[in-house]
Amino acid sequence: VQLVESGGGMVQPGGSLRLSCAASGFTSSSYDMSWVRQAPGKGPEWVSSSTPGGARTYYIDSVKGRFTISRDNAKNTLYLQMDSLKPEDTALYYCVRGTAAAGYENWGQGTQVTVSS
Repeated sequence: VQLVESGGGMVQPGGSLRLSCAASGFTSSSYDMSWVRQAPGKGPEWVSSSTPGGARTYYIDSVKGRFTISRDNAKNTLYLQMDSLKPEDTALYYCVRGTAAAGYENWGQGTQVTVSS
């Protein structure tokens, strides 16, 4: 099982980024998938989850209306579209197989998102 994130970077407040998570070694559409972030000096924070196949999606309140989780099942890839970014969104973003409730099974290496003017 491997999860490889990409798409992070530095952006000004109000900007957008799209994170990608390429999965290999398993069929990601068959699993709950999540994005979890960790800001400097803080613990991991769940951001968003997608049920198998993407039928249902969930978000932490602070990103609702700004972030969108989606999948491309043909590419075995998970995405996180992040719009209207704020400095408080600055963190290392991880793609994770599983959910907090059921248990996180596998983590990617993370991709850094920095929102700063």
